[in-house]
Amino acid sequence: MTNTVNKIMPTAKPFTLGSSRRLNTQAYRFFGWVLPPIFGLFLLVVIWALIAEHTQELPGPIKTWVSAVELFSDPFYDHGINDKGVGWNILASLERVGLGFGLAALIGIPLGFIIGRFEFVARMTAPVISLLRPVSPLAWLPIGLLVFKAANPAAIWVIFISAVWPMIINTAVGVSKVPQDYMNVAKVLNLSEWKIVTKILFPFVLPYMMTGVRLSIGVAWLVIVAAEMLTGGVGIGFWVWDEWNNLNVEHIIIAIFIVGIVGLLLELMLTQIAKRFSYE
Repeated sequence: MTNTVNKIMPTAKPFTLGSSRRLNTQAYRFFGWVLPPIFGLFLLVVIWALIAEHTQELPGPIKTWVSAVELFSDPFYDHGINDKGVGWNILASLERVGLGFGLAALIGIPLGFIIGRFEFVARMTAPVISLLRPVSPLAWLPIGLLVFKAANPAAIWVIFISAVWPMIINTAVGVSKVPQDYMNVAKVLNLSEWKIVTKILFPFVLPYMMTGVRLSIGVAWLVIVAAEMLTGGVGIGFWVWDEWNNLNVEHIIIAIFIVGIVGLLLELMLTQIAKRFSYE
């Protein structure tokens, strides 16, 4: 009878000391990963609440949260060119960033390969890059307005000229660091320039290139807010300026969080792409 019962009900595995330690380690890792960000955000909210308590014009976290819930209850309303929901403004800014960033990648990455590959080109472009790279992005806006005669292409031009430098520099640095042994092998095998680029340079340079891309998207998203404040139209920057003119400080604080969250999501997206297409 006892044997029959044992067959029907298998004996449970004992909870060993090793299992307990393993669970404790997993719990420690989980809370070590989750608690610090939560604590940091909580500390930010507390400091914000304390400052708002002593600043009459600054709304506190609760008041801003209520305004955010109301704002995002209908983010895609459209009451005319100067009265659109926050969703349309975010999409308009992302469209400009996408165009400017795409043009920067289209020109900056190949140019970086050329600069890193040929010493004459590197020496020729070095003073130009050193001269133009430190220029403030908004200093390029009047040039864009003068050339393109319209605000939207001028804003895209500012994003392009701001985002192109990290791609050029990081790509060129990556190409210059390719081991000479690799290039010697390419000469021995009599590889064409196309095969040198695709089979040797690109796999080695990809981490440097993706670093430049990540830096560029951050710069592009930072610049678009300031550019849109000056050019007007639909966009998160213009929306912030319009809310300031209406003295709606809650919406300005919400816009700050929107800019931060969207920028974080863009960087996370590029990080995942870099991991997916990394060459080891």
